[in-house]
Amino acid sequence: MQNKIPPLRLLAWELTKRCNLACKHCRAEAIDKPIPGELTTEEAKAILEDIATFAQPIIILTGGEPLMREDLLELAAYGTEKGLRMVLATNGTLLTPQWVKDLKRAGIKRVSISIDGATATAHDTFRGVKGAFERTMAGIEALKTGGLEFQINTTITKTNLQEISAIQEIAIKLGAVAHHIFLLVPMGRAEHLMNEVITPQEYEDVLSWLVEQRGRLPIQVKATCAPQYYRILRQKAKEKGEKVTFATHGLDAVTRGCLAGMGFCFVSSMGKVQTCGYLEVECGDVRKEPLSQIWRNSEIFNKLRDKKQYKGKCGQCEYWQVCGGCRARAYALTGDYLAQEPMCLYQPMKIKE
Repeated sequence: MQNKIPPLRLLAWELTKRCNLACKHCRAEAIDKPIPGELTTEEAKAILEDIATFAQPIIILTGGEPLMREDLLELAAYGTEKGLRMVLATNGTLLTPQWVKDLKRAGIKRVSISIDGATATAHDTFRGVKGAFERTMAGIEALKTGGLEFQINTTITKTNLQEISAIQEIAIKLGAVAHHIFLLVPMGRAEHLMNEVITPQEYEDVLSWLVEQRGRLPIQVKATCAPQYYRILRQKAKEKGEKVTFATHGLDAVTRGCLAGMGFCFVSSMGKVQTCGYLEVECGDVRKEPLSQIWRNSEIFNKLRDKKQYKGKCGQCEYWQVCGGCRARAYALTGDYLAQEPMCLYQPMKIKE
């Protein structure tokens, strides 16, 4: 019997691999020149039409650097016209007041910008271009002046682990509505950054700290590529005699850790469909088959929806429904996307018994 097909709630769309920066952790291994074979405007519009027939997900227009794609505004407006919530992920360095006006007019509802260091030097080193921090701050100022909502994204590595609190303070002072923290997945350009991956204990500690920040800050804090956050959240609530519900914990109570194939998917600039941008296992090709069919019928998606397919302690864990382990990290470190999460210290009750 086929697993229940969950609704597609979030889709990250790599509009182009082109980028003006050279970030150390880049999933896309982006380069600053045109890439032949990327989806055309008409192909992209057809995909948006198909999506609107079976789901109403948030569409994250990303890259590379999406502002380097000439038809970005046209595609954003088309998605908006189809009733989709269109948001943008950018490094912020190319944003200007005019860009902000145009993005708002096209229906972009939120912009995410990455800050990966608490100082200009630290951020620029991570981003690979001197002056990136200053230009990103100018882009954020344009968003603030233009009244377009924005969030800050940060990828945690050993280099900036001790700066996370300071970066969070920067996000608050800048007026961000949220701070989304990503745990490094060593693939793409980040494959050579294995020595930058924090230890399982550091992973556990930083997620525990994040859980403790809930309710103490004037902005939303969210862990991404860090599914154990939702297990730790419930463990700490249990210690306090609390029950995790929407009324007490908001969206954290109804959000799953690894959303790959469970409510999220990724479309590359060439039309390849993946469970997420970090798990480079092809699930389909929108040039050959509608995304609506790929979402329902992909063997990989359906394996990820079945707990019985998971190996090691992830397949035995009582927190599987809310966590699931990072499938991309499992694949990057073991070569098996169904293997147990390599960075998790937790021992399921079934194993303890």
